[in-house]
Amino acid sequence: MNKLDNPVNPQEIKQSGMQVSNVMADEFGIDIPAEAVPLPSRGVIYSSGGALYGKETIDIKPMTAREEDILTSRAYIKNGTVISKLIESCLIDKSINTEDLISGDRNALMIALRITGYESEYSADVSCPECGKSSKCDFDLSQLPIKRLQIDPVEVGQNVFEVQLPVTKKNIKVKFLTGHDEREMLLTSERKKKHGLSQDSAVTDRLKQSILSIDDITDRIRLTSSLTICLLEIHWHFVDFWITTSPV
Repeated sequence: MNKLDNPVNPQEIKQSGMQVSNVMADEFGIDIPAEAVPLPSRGVIYSSGGALYGKETIDIKPMTAREEDILTSRAYIKNGTVISKLIESCLIDKSINTEDLISGDRNALMIALRITGYESEYSADVSCPECGKSSKCDFDLSQLPIKRLQIDPVEVGQNVFEVQLPVTKKNIKVKFLTGHDEREMLLTSERKKKHGLSQDSAVTDRLKQSILSIDDITDRIRLTSSLTICLLEIHWHFVDFWITTSPV
């Protein structure tokens, strides 16, 4: 059994008054360098007064054997927190709640952690869209460009954006999904699977999780009805919206 299948909460250790130390530095004289990772969102969408507000970079330490244990922890995988726990373990600033991070910022941190842990070379099988033939390709992750947030929020310090549908002219407020949202969607998918329900609604579920209001409608039940009426227009418009504006 992975030793992190029943993990200890480090906050509980601190609260108990138990003395903690930097083992690598204190015992072996090795200082592990931190690396500043640029956040695609520049921190403008996070709540003012929070640890993430206005942060353009986040410092991380390289992955170690402990992070390997986190990646293979059945407990973390089962409850959908493995990515959050991995990022949390490598953050220098422990006041940051990793599940508050939007997906684009989490992706940037994961790529940086992949580079620090396994170097920048990444090999993958890629299928040709024309003939379907698969071939192995090598990628240099360190050369991936940073795509910054391409749209201003309704107000700085809020993960809320407003767009207008081109045909129905409905005004829609949306948000970029966070770690909390991704986890909730994973758990919903697992519940559907457990009860033998269809899991073919991933795109619709993602839209429902992202949309905050349509015109002045904010009630979730009424929003679902409105989504059903103009779902196709919303779907195609927001595929383009996410591609052109999402930070990653």
